[in-house]
Amino acid sequence: MSLFIMSMAIVFLFLPGLPVTSKAEPNYLYHICPNTTTFTPNSTYQSNLNLLLSSLASNSTRNDGFYNTTTGQTPDTVYGLFLCRGDLSTYVCQDCVTFATKEVVRMCPVEKVSVIWYDKCLLRYSNLSFFNSVNQDALILYNTQNGPNRTSYQDLVRATVNEVASRAASSAKKFATGEMNFPSSSDALYTLAQCTQDLSEENCQRCLKFAIAYLRNGSVGARTLTPSCTVRYETYPFYNLSAAPGPLSPPPSPLSPPPSPLSVPPTVSRKGNGGKRATRTVIIVVVTSAVVVGLLGLCYYVYCYRNKQSHEETQTMLTDHDNNSVEMRYFNLTTIREVTNNFSNANKLGEGGFGPVYKGELPDGEKVAVKRLSMKSSQGIVEFKNEMMLIVKLQHKNLVRLLGYCLAGDEKLLVYEYMANTSLDTFLFDPIKRKELDWAKRANIINGTAKGLQYLHEDSRLKIIHRDMKASNVLLDDELNPKISDFGTARIFGGNQLEANTERVVGTYGYMAPEYALEGLFSVKSDVYSFGVLMLEIITGQKSRGFYERDDALNLLSYASKLWTEGQGLKLIDPDIVDTCPTSEALRWIHIALLCVQNDPADRPTMSYVILMLGGHLLALPTPSPPSWHAGRFTTMSDQSSMSGAATGSLSSDLSLTAR
Repeated sequence: MSLFIMSMAIVFLFLPGLPVTSKAEPNYLYHICPNTTTFTPNSTYQSNLNLLLSSLASNSTRNDGFYNTTTGQTPDTVYGLFLCRGDLSTYVCQDCVTFATKEVVRMCPVEKVSVIWYDKCLLRYSNLSFFNSVNQDALILYNTQNGPNRTSYQDLVRATVNEVASRAASSAKKFATGEMNFPSSSDALYTLAQCTQDLSEENCQRCLKFAIAYLRNGSVGARTLTPSCTVRYETYPFYNLSAAPGPLSPPPSPLSPPPSPLSVPPTVSRKGNGGKRATRTVIIVVVTSAVVVGLLGLCYYVYCYRNKQSHEETQTMLTDHDNNSVEMRYFNLTTIREVTNNFSNANKLGEGGFGPVYKGELPDGEKVAVKRLSMKSSQGIVEFKNEMMLIVKLQHKNLVRLLGYCLAGDEKLLVYEYMANTSLDTFLFDPIKRKELDWAKRANIINGTAKGLQYLHEDSRLKIIHRDMKASNVLLDDELNPKISDFGTARIFGGNQLEANTERVVGTYGYMAPEYALEGLFSVKSDVYSFGVLMLEIITGQKSRGFYERDDALNLLSYASKLWTEGQGLKLIDPDIVDTCPTSEALRWIHIALLCVQNDPADRPTMSYVILMLGGHLLALPTPSPPSWHAGRFTTMSDQSSMSGAATGSLSSDLSLTAR
């Protein structure tokens, strides 16, 4: 058999181009980390937090998918836990928890209280004990497709969800699933309920009852996430049907060899037959090796052909749709690997919802940014081509410039001009870098972004709705001039088209207009809303997502509206610039931002009027109506995983990508 093994090794030496499957990251849903309670970097609390996260990661191999622990002494005690979905195996749980422990400190670097949800796990910590207590902060995700309005359908949903919740509360793992067939139909309803295992049966029942109350009637699928429990229903199996509640199974050993396709009998010492047996063994090994080599060669041929075919299809697509025959440069994958040092972490500029971005330098010395779509990205080949075709047709100083692309097997890559200062969020939400953004620079970023959006909406030969305007999609050049990027989710409107409806809501929650997130309706006014949120972030220096004024349970938009109504607008200006900026202008721009985030799209200005208001100091501004969207502590959003069937379950962030 050594000859067989040697022949296999030789085969793989000649096939370096075969793809290698990498472990997929868990699908991010949401996170909360109020900035009202923070700790000092390198403090005792941070040391205790690091110990706690290390303990959670090391205990993620437990077969019950749950662990809670405490580290440190008062006043620096940290309480934490993780919870994995009850149908998952141990190694899937471990991957999710380990990833969460790293991401949560990136998203919440100095906050003492944090919760992060993924599709497969939850991780939570706080400076106050929360074990066996019900937290009623709620995140509601639902499918924008309308479900049957029949009373029988709603009754079935309520009955099934309540029954599964009751079973979950009384079970040891605080987890239960259920499947119920629709009357007179082959369709089925799938439900899941789960609590953190530190809850008593009574508290679990109370948490699930609260979560069920916020499920939207009439939706084909919905779920409520809280830090203490979750409940969900869909018309497709979103959990592992074969995994009954109970101990999680360990992963198969990666070193276990597959069963041999041949059974070679042991050599028997028998006079006159030894030579025949040896000859037969050699023949079997040679034939088997030849078959294996042939199969692997066929796989390699198919792989190379697929790469070639992908390239040819992309070139055809450009020719078919590009009426002005704009040339698009094709980059070889080998070249891109060389200029990015094989996508090394040292070259990584950031992470988006669709995948990471890497810095590279071409042989002629030109610096580029390479956007690499991750294998798990919700952006597929359609969105990839969409982004490529849109950007190549758009020319404006406040839009990022696309230099070329690469399609090679599973690799989808876009090559952009390099922006020395990466994205706005890396400056705006960094406590040190933010100080570089004085009022003049922030005003320039707001004005430039507004002009880029106006071009998309009104001045380009295509009417473009971006649908994912946010801080991470505004790139900054070496002089901090803004350029809008990431057109994977953009949509083209016809000449007289005012709005459109979609069943696939994409974008980033926290920036989404209510009519888009709730009903799938989008228009230029949806982008205006997102721009208004971005304006408030730039002026206040605060993130829209994750901002909570704990005493009043307000997020950034509601908090800004409240202070504005009370005549306390000065409190909204970032403390880093409040003493040096022209306060009258800053207050006027807060006023304009609040006009952009009004609930009714008809009340929001167009981008051309926004630019007019930004420059016209004598122009009278109407009184903004207070935003009701996202008011209070409950956040409602569309569940992209529901809308895309049983596929990815991805919510992006950045999503958009950005995860991203």
